[in-house]
Amino acid sequence: MPEIRQSIAQHYHERTKYDPETIHSKNHQLDWENQPIPFKKYKVGTTIDLKPYLQEKINQGKDSKEGENLSNLLVCSYGLTGKMPTIMGSHYLRAAPSAGGLYPAEVYLISRGTPLLPAGLYNYQAKTHSLLRFWDNRIWPELQDACFWHPALENTKLAIAITAIFYRSAWRYEDRAYRRIFLDTGHLLGNIELASAFSNYRPHLIGGFNDEAVNQMLYLDTTEEQAIAIVALADLLDIEQNLPQWQTALPSGTQTDYPFIADGELLKYLHEATHINSNSPKVPAWKTRETPEHSEDKYNFPFCTKVSTVTSSISWGKNLEGLRKTILKRRSTRVYTGETIALKELLTVLDFTYQPHHYFNQELDRNPDYFDLSLIETFIAVSGVDGLEEGCYYYAPMAQELRQIRFKNFQEELHFLCLGQDLGRDAAVVLFHTADLKKAVGKYGDRVYRYLHADAGHLGQRLNLAAIYLGLGVSGIGGFFDDHVNEVLGIPVDEAVVYITTLGSPR
Repeated sequence: MPEIRQSIAQHYHERTKYDPETIHSKNHQLDWENQPIPFKKYKVGTTIDLKPYLQEKINQGKDSKEGENLSNLLVCSYGLTGKMPTIMGSHYLRAAPSAGGLYPAEVYLISRGTPLLPAGLYNYQAKTHSLLRFWDNRIWPELQDACFWHPALENTKLAIAITAIFYRSAWRYEDRAYRRIFLDTGHLLGNIELASAFSNYRPHLIGGFNDEAVNQMLYLDTTEEQAIAIVALADLLDIEQNLPQWQTALPSGTQTDYPFIADGELLKYLHEATHINSNSPKVPAWKTRETPEHSEDKYNFPFCTKVSTVTSSISWGKNLEGLRKTILKRRSTRVYTGETIALKELLTVLDFTYQPHHYFNQELDRNPDYFDLSLIETFIAVSGVDGLEEGCYYYAPMAQELRQIRFKNFQEELHFLCLGQDLGRDAAVVLFHTADLKKAVGKYGDRVYRYLHADAGHLGQRLNLAAIYLGLGVSGIGGFFDDHVNEVLGIPVDEAVVYITTLGSPR
């Protein structure tokens, strides 16, 4: 029988793997004369300054509380948090981490009409912390139609649209940038989820939408920028917007009949192949989501050492002020000391990342929206944790335990796997998010490649914030020798590595 051809998502994944024998042969040179600018500009529009709303009790009236909530949500999701001098001028840091500091995402607000925001389209101008209203017609029905009448849009009045300007990331990472764009989007979604809790919103994630319709609605130049996620914002101060949860992801087609695609064209081809459009099958009904999608942990290796991860949770303080401060001061660690960390610290980071229901009494969402967490697995390489044997472990979130699968100190191998980055060698812990790509494509079609990386980035951002709060160093790694990870660490061969996060003692 003829071999079944890989889908375009699987083909893309294979084509964009890093290999030690070929990684230096491409010799990609950065085009500094065409370095992308990470801020979008409009020639016309009406500006709404959000900075005054960061100050307490400066306004009276219906728009006061809305302005305060929206200003806090946006600054903590994607706002500027620092500025670094460079030989090219200044480099601005944001609340959400981005590979290479390239910030490929753009954030838009779609308003149905509120006291602060008349109906229309707004772009978030992070550099000035303001909203630019560039379209003033009522387009909410267009949004509903493009999202196949998702129930979260029936009573809500605001929605966030996240887009990607592909060149911002592809300038450095070429075709592999698609992975990083969606990891970065996951970081942003993680911030939106958590910042909503102290801004009186509940975000409802929508990954299934008519791509072409949303792109047209936002007036995007699709040769450069396209929509990648929608988030309906439910106002928790309005009882009619206290809504149930629905599914977030829809399948696309699975393309196995594709031509030869030249290097440099693969990113764009994959994205357009994962579109849902007017020719796609109609959605019969959006299903409610009342319980977590995980029912049991995927791996239970025989005779393995098991370590309970049950621990006390982080206390984020009154009105989650500790969480807000942590989001705004987060930085990616550049150098680790190589010193060990405490087992309690690792367990606390895992608790915040994977056990959100433990934080319900602090008014955090007990079941936040992901696309499909049941597709993501976590493996942990331990090099320096006091009270925990060195080796590689599978993290079982349902059972809340670490299951050891290999006994060894992997520091030298981790240095190699992470492309010779010292972060991999000197970290106390390296976490690997993986997915069975073939199974995932079978469930959601090629569009699942978006979902997997966004969910991994979302988890990665929770890891980031818990680590920073505890005084640990943390940094994500999107570049690694894909095929060598499973062999070295003993991870099952079906698990494709999606993302790596390092934890350790910062220098």
